[in-house]
Amino acid sequence: MTIDPGTESQARAEPGAQAEPTAEEPLPAATEIPLEARADTLGAYVRRWWQGVRAGELGALPIVVGLIVIGIVFGTLDDTFFTERNFTNLLLQMAHIATIAIGVVFVLLIGEIDLSVAFVSAVGAVTMTLLLRPDASDWPWWAAVAVGLIVTTLIGLLQALVITKAGVPSFVVTLAGLLIWSGVVLIMTTEYSTSGTIRIQDDTVIGIANDFLNDAGGWVVAGIGVAGYALSQLQTARSRLARGLDAKPGVVIALQVAGLAAVVALAVWYANRDRGVPEVTVLVLLLFVFWSFVAARTRFGRHVYAVGGSAEAARRAGINVDRVRIAVFMIAGFMAGLGGVILASRLRSVATNTGGGNLLLQVIAAAVIGGTSLFGGRGRVVSALLGAVVIIAIDNGMGLLNLATGTRFVITGLVLLAAVLVDALSKRRRAARGVV
Repeated sequence: MTIDPGTESQARAEPGAQAEPTAEEPLPAATEIPLEARADTLGAYVRRWWQGVRAGELGALPIVVGLIVIGIVFGTLDDTFFTERNFTNLLLQMAHIATIAIGVVFVLLIGEIDLSVAFVSAVGAVTMTLLLRPDASDWPWWAAVAVGLIVTTLIGLLQALVITKAGVPSFVVTLAGLLIWSGVVLIMTTEYSTSGTIRIQDDTVIGIANDFLNDAGGWVVAGIGVAGYALSQLQTARSRLARGLDAKPGVVIALQVAGLAAVVALAVWYANRDRGVPEVTVLVLLLFVFWSFVAARTRFGRHVYAVGGSAEAARRAGINVDRVRIAVFMIAGFMAGLGGVILASRLRSVATNTGGGNLLLQVIAAAVIGGTSLFGGRGRVVSALLGAVVIIAIDNGMGLLNLATGTRFVITGLVLLAAVLVDALSKRRRAARGVV
C-alpha cells in the first residue's frame, strides 16, 4: 500500500477549507481539473512528475539514488555485501529500526520530536523479559509482551500530557525522558542480574525475530503483497477520478505494479537461497500497511497532517490539537515498545545498555532520510521503511569493513545532515514556487 500524494496535500489544506472533509464528499465544480489537463498519458504523467521534482517534490528519488551509491560503494569494497546471507541479515537488522521509526514518523508529522524512544523501547523489552523469568509466576509469552507494550504506551501518554497540559516543549520533555528511562532500564536490569544481562527464556518470543518462512510461504506473502498494492492503486485512481481529481494513468500503475513484483520476486528468491524470508519482515510489512491506512485513509490521519501543517489553523478548524498530540505520542510509545521486543528477540536477551548506543540516531535518521520533514506536515509511513533500509545498509557495510565506532557515528551523522539539508532546500524551493 502506498499513500497517494493527493491525500497528504488534502490533509495539509484541511484547516483552511473545512473542519471535516471526507473521501466521499465531491469537490466543488470549480476545483475540478479539466479533462485536457489531466495526466492521463504516460508522457503527461512523467512531465508532471519532473515539474514536481523541480519544484522540490523529490519523493523517494533521494532514497533511490542513495541506495544505488551505497550498493556501488560497499559492493565494491567488500564482496560479501551482496551475498544471500548478508541480505537476510539486513532484513533482520532493519526490523526493529523500521518499527520504532514508524512511531517517530507520526511524531515528526505533527512538528514534534521524541528523543526518548530508544530507551522507552528498552523499558518495554526489559519489562517483558522480567515477566518471562521462571520465578515470575510463569507468565504466558503473549501476556508478557502485552504488558511491555502497555507500559511503553503509558509512557508515551505521560510525556504527551506534560507536553500538552503543561506547555513544555517536546524536546525538553523527551530529553528528560531519555535520562529517566535509561536510568529505569539500568535499575531494572541490575536488580535482577548481577551481570547486567537477562536472557529471554521463551522460545516463542525468541522466534519472533529468529524464525523464517519456508520457500512457499515467502512466495505466498509476496503474491499477496503485490496484489494488495495493485488493488490499492486502482482504488485510489478510481476514487480520485470520481471526484474530478487528477489520477495516475493505467499504464503508470501497470508499470509500478510490474516493477514492485520484480523487486519483491528477486528479494524472495534471494532470501530463499539462504534461510528464507524472516517472519519478522512480514510483521513489519503488516505494521506498515496498517499505519499507512491510518495516516492516509482515516480522519485521525488527516488531523495529524493538519496539525503538522499549522496547529493554529487546525485548532480554528475545530480539531482538538491536544488530543491529536497525545494520541501520536502514545503511538510512538507503542511502536517503540514493539521495536524493543523485536530487538530483544533477535539478541535473545536484554542488558544494561539496551536502548543505548546509536539506536536513537538510527530511528530518527531513518524517519528523516526516508522523506519525513522535520518541519511537520509532510511525510509518509513508508519513510520509516525506506530510511531504515538506507541506515541499516550503511551500518552493515561499515561493519563489514570493520570501521571504528567513531567513524560510523561520523558517517551516519553526515548522512542525516545531508537528508535534513535536502529537506530544507526542497522546502525553500517549494516556497519559492508557491507550492504548499
